[in-house]
Amino acid sequence: MFESAEVGRSIPKEAFNREEPKLQTELLKAQHALQEARIQVVIILSGVEGAGKGEVLSRLCKWLDIRGLQTYAFLDEAEEERERPRYWRFWRVMPPRGKISILFGSWYSQPIIDRAFRRIGKADFERELNRIVDFERLHADDGALIVKLWYHLPKKLLKQRIKDDKKDKLHESKTPFFKKFFKRFAEFLMVSERALRKTDTGPCPWHVVEATDGRYRDLETGRILLSAFRKRLAQLAQKERADKDKEAEVIILPDTKTATVLETVDLTRSVTEKEYDKGVDKMQKKLYKMAWDAYLKRHNTVAVFEGWDASGKGGAIRRVTAGVDGRLFRVISVAAPTDEERAQHYLWRFWRHIPRAGYITIYDRSWYGRVLVERVEKFATETEWLRAYREINEFEAQLCEHGVTLLKFWIHISAEEQLRRFKERQKLAWKQHKITEEDWRNREKWDAYEDAVNDMVAHTSSDYAPWTLVPGNDKKLARYQILQTFCDRLDAALD
Repeated sequence: MFESAEVGRSIPKEAFNREEPKLQTELLKAQHALQEARIQVVIILSGVEGAGKGEVLSRLCKWLDIRGLQTYAFLDEAEEERERPRYWRFWRVMPPRGKISILFGSWYSQPIIDRAFRRIGKADFERELNRIVDFERLHADDGALIVKLWYHLPKKLLKQRIKDDKKDKLHESKTPFFKKFFKRFAEFLMVSERALRKTDTGPCPWHVVEATDGRYRDLETGRILLSAFRKRLAQLAQKERADKDKEAEVIILPDTKTATVLETVDLTRSVTEKEYDKGVDKMQKKLYKMAWDAYLKRHNTVAVFEGWDASGKGGAIRRVTAGVDGRLFRVISVAAPTDEERAQHYLWRFWRHIPRAGYITIYDRSWYGRVLVERVEKFATETEWLRAYREINEFEAQLCEHGVTLLKFWIHISAEEQLRRFKERQKLAWKQHKITEEDWRNREKWDAYEDAVNDMVAHTSSDYAPWTLVPGNDKKLARYQILQTFCDRLDAALD
């Protein structure tokens, strides 16, 4: 694979000086067009140590409009990164739509290093590569442009550069990584080739750049980027024309109501006042102790609360938090996305709140909005919410593999009980803020939401992150069951 980057290509200084201004002008035009089109761009600079990746980064900062650019170097993991799933650090640096992120090192670095030094086996390495493919596909499906550049040098040339650059303290051969890398050059090359082949996909291909000559390396980098920018802009224009010309034929299907998983929830169940008071007090005390145990053991917990409007999510959350020291938890109330959040993939705003080791994050509504309200209200296309099942499962798998205890509750009530609670909210002054016109509109789409919930449970209830369907017609029973589930799951995790 790397033989094609050991040909010895070079560009004379005069030719470089002649081509550089024209290339920079076209790159700037394309960058501003991408910004206007709100296309998210990620440029990955990877490759052999000593190939001049730092010089390439400096050149790109000179060629592109720095105001639309952000650069990140992934060296040692910070403590706050080690306390969360590995991809948390990468989600944080994804650029908003219309901006460019240049990554010096990336999600490729650690798996390649670990495999080359035999810290992980072949199976674990392949699993990491599959995760990379999924991560890149997730962003490409959302419209991101990911350009991956690998800079290659033959070993004999690296040896020569070490001799030539002994007086050059700024050269990459002086970095702390270089000596370790050079000693295991063959292993790194073999592992890297496997990584590139596995992750060289249609939406996110690799570009191997010969780095023997710095001028050729930089000019080729600019040409690859310009070609990728123009191709994406052309694809966007083609899609817009196709959407404008397309006249979708509306097919009205017969209304066929089928049974859903929610019909298995027994809404007639209830709990006595005595059982409730005694049980809740006992479980809150137990939860208080376990939350501190989890903190001392550096164990993360994430809880998701979903359910019908007026199903009692807020009351259930308050009963849980009443049993946890206020220093150990955060409640994230999810509403319509802000402008900042709309500029990112929909999962971005949830990744950013993943707790540090030892803490608890509770989501009042969550990433499941993609397959619920966004599906029913057509805020997301069918393609977008269908692929969200896979994206959500992958997201939750990463949380659980890191050791996070993930709890997911759907609080179910009947349509009649919801109507009763809506009317009660209208009558009581201190509850009137809880009822909106949107709540009434959602009632008209009860069947559509019920189908969406059924599909959500069918596609996203897993061994590592099962759904708990909570009967909520009796609010006290719902709170009792949620506290009990919380205690049981946390107890099992800490054991």
